[in-house]
Amino acid sequence: MPRTAEKTAPRTTGNNTTGNTTGNNTTGTTAGRTPGKTTDETSGRSNGKSPEKSAEKSAGKTAGSTAGRAAPRDGGTSARPADVLAAGCLCWRRAGTGVEVLLIHRPRYDDWSFPKGKQDAGETLPETAHREVGEEIGLLPRLGVPLPTIRYGVKDGVKDVRYWAAEFGPGARPVPDGREVDEVRWTDPKTAARILTNPSDLEPLAALVDLHARGDLATRPAIVVRHAKAKPRSSWSRAEGDRPLAATGKRQALAVTRLLRAWSPERIVTSPWLRCLSTVVPYARKAGVTVRERPQLTEASHKRHPKKAAAVVQTLFDKDVPAALCTHRPVLPTVLKVLARHMPPELAEQLPAKDPYLSPGEMIVLQISRRHRRRVVSVELVKPFDD
Repeated sequence: MPRTAEKTAPRTTGNNTTGNTTGNNTTGTTAGRTPGKTTDETSGRSNGKSPEKSAEKSAGKTAGSTAGRAAPRDGGTSARPADVLAAGCLCWRRAGTGVEVLLIHRPRYDDWSFPKGKQDAGETLPETAHREVGEEIGLLPRLGVPLPTIRYGVKDGVKDVRYWAAEFGPGARPVPDGREVDEVRWTDPKTAARILTNPSDLEPLAALVDLHARGDLATRPAIVVRHAKAKPRSSWSRAEGDRPLAATGKRQALAVTRLLRAWSPERIVTSPWLRCLSTVVPYARKAGVTVRERPQLTEASHKRHPKKAAAVVQTLFDKDVPAALCTHRPVLPTVLKVLARHMPPELAEQLPAKDPYLSPGEMIVLQISRRHRRRVVSVELVKPFDD
């Protein structure tokens, strides 16, 4: 069982990013970031270009006018769907006034890269990144800000790799698994740029450096979840608060439990109605997290007192702890208004704008800057795996 990084590291990551993660479908856009480049896997080693210079060049070209603009649905690469999907993390730690990133060596390919791996059947890309990092270095990450997706050619066609930033503290000790990975190395970004084998890995590295330069690399997640699918109102004659999940909803709740582990919220706030509790309590039990029931988040209370519901949502920003909130579709417009107040217009435009806003079990994942308190750095829309 991999050790958890959260025990030894402060919670982390950041940069103005919007994304949509739906099973195999992941997209993301970062303010001041250029789209992903396509690189053939056999094109040789990195050219050693400074990631700081790459980030500055990217920001100079795109900051402002393109901030928060939606990317193509394949993550900013090309219109062709990838033949192979993978995900991983740029693991980082503080080093004086700078940062260090973790590189891994894979003996099978004799290359240096970031921890990553192919998506397994029945999992979303955030789950892939969380699992693969744990398997390769023995530490479970908490996903931070989404970074650029890279694309390159492999023998099976075209491969897309989706990356997130993930902070580890000074007490974290990554250990290679001894099979896929035989060596791990912490290094500064300039050295990493020279060591990395695949030139396309420079782009997420440059984005990470840019985030640190702007003071938005260290973040914490705030997650809004719509409860899983409930039994139809028309077939339920008892109290509305007791209406349970449908069979599909029960499967969705299990998928939500697996997905939330990628961000490891430590505070769960929810409507006390059964269908919300059934969606998030399974995660809370597995994670050992207390569930806080808030009647203000029920449909009935929100209809009478929407400002009270808004006040509960505001606590996602007031309390400096990774958190998740579960509520109902009719409450979502109020939730979204509160979220929008904490982000620039280009990010707010990426929030759902039309009813039903989120599908059952779907979630909005925000990354909130730890340095610039209450400021949203990235937005992702994430659906649990649907079988």
